[in-house]
Amino acid sequence: MYPCLQQAFAQRNALKVISGLTNFDAERVAAVVRAADRGGATLLDIAADPALVRLSKQLTALPICVSAVEPELLALAVAAGADLIEIGNFDAFYAQGRRFEAAEVLALTRQTRALLPGVTLSVTVPHILELDQQVKLAEALVQAGADLIQTEGGTSSQPTHAGVLGLIEKAAPTLAAAHAISRAVTVPVLCASGLSDVTALMAIAAGAAGIGVGSAINRLNDELAMIAVVRSLVEALPAQPFGLDRSALSLMAK
Repeated sequence: MYPCLQQAFAQRNALKVISGLTNFDAERVAAVVRAADRGGATLLDIAADPALVRLSKQLTALPICVSAVEPELLALAVAAGADLIEIGNFDAFYAQGRRFEAAEVLALTRQTRALLPGVTLSVTVPHILELDQQVKLAEALVQAGADLIQTEGGTSSQPTHAGVLGLIEKAAPTLAAAHAISRAVTVPVLCASGLSDVTALMAIAAGAAGIGVGSAINRLNDELAMIAVVRSLVEALPAQPFGLDRSALSLMAK
């Protein structure tokens, strides 16, 4: 794993900028990549497409994580230069009515680990599972070879208030998952989906080693506005170590 990632997870201030699992628009992906780079993000998450990997590598030196739910696509992206792989970012599929149950996610993890044994692997725990089932699945994923666990839940949240209170309501499901899962596994947990600069530090306090943010950035049409959001998120995270995280330290020791 990249030393910068090891340090960020250990200091619990990693920021992953997500362009979107179904976003194959090279121009829009490039804008997100540039914003992440100039805004001070720790790593990027893009769709598992070799062309997008090569494009991103031309635009930034940040580590590139690729997301998919097909192990073969992840392998092709790694061959093109991807640094990390992610099974997840399931939000794009929920609108289509597709569910990811624990058994399928675990099977995908085992298949991917067998196909790519030496690549850092992150796996998202579906928020459609009850919280205790999310914890149980996270433990099984680590046993199956996951190096990182990612939470989600922003798409299921229906805030009833505007402003700051609404932002906290939006983040509640993923914050709860980060709190529960981080206390059950021995790998870093990345809290993602529905987060903002208001709730970034809450995710860290809940036990996350970092955060992942997608739509708050990639839905914008102005690159300068994207950079501003990335910077606001970086500034919301702890600049100094927020207590050394034992799970991140164990990952560094590998």
